[in-house]
Amino acid sequence: MGAIYRREIGAFFTSSIAYVFLAVFFIITGFFFTLGNVASASSNLSQVFTVMFIISILLIPILTMRLFSEEKKQKTEQGLLTAPVSLTSIVLGKYFAALTIFLIAVSIALIYGFILSIFGTVAWMTLLSNCLAMILVGAAFIAVGLFVSSLTENQIAAAVGGIVFLLLFFLIDLLASFIRVPWIQSVLYELSFYSRYYEFTCGIFNLSSVLFYLSTAVLFNFFTVRVFEKRRWS
Repeated sequence: MGAIYRREIGAFFTSSIAYVFLAVFFIITGFFFTLGNVASASSNLSQVFTVMFIISILLIPILTMRLFSEEKKQKTEQGLLTAPVSLTSIVLGKYFAALTIFLIAVSIALIYGFILSIFGTVAWMTLLSNCLAMILVGAAFIAVGLFVSSLTENQIAAAVGGIVFLLLFFLIDLLASFIRVPWIQSVLYELSFYSRYYEFTCGIFNLSSVLFYLSTAVLFNFFTVRVFEKRRWS
């Protein structure tokens, strides 16, 4: 897994994907931080974290689109499938490489916190809770993006498919509001990504939400492994 991880980290920076991802992430969050916190003298970063959630839906599929689709397009996929490493190690190596780039992006929130602490009091526990929530969301979203990337050799299709998947997860609350069957509505609300995330932005730590995001990440990584197991034996 370590060799795959190092290879993918290098590929992210040599292909400029990491630079583009981080630059767009920092520019957008920096704009809302300046407008919503610096200009208005507010130490409440909830708006910035909400923006982080929304732009992650659009940016994470771009981060993950090449991880497997490029292997298929360049015909290097068979080399991976016949390598003396487990499929789980291959998937996790790529997964943790993408997660590392995302962690770098989210760490900007700590810098925002230090800037605000110069001028006033910052609720560090709430800020750290928000960071944890964003990391958990990213972990789940990256697993989904990785799974979509394993289904196609077209990077654009992988990016668009990932965005559609994540938008569906984001819009579950809206869909649930139109359902008039109570038990279906209840199930949809339980599957809501944003409502669970919003709890963290309010400083509410919910263990079930932590397990929900971790379970989603594990489940979609498992799906990705199964995709390649099927190809290995086909």
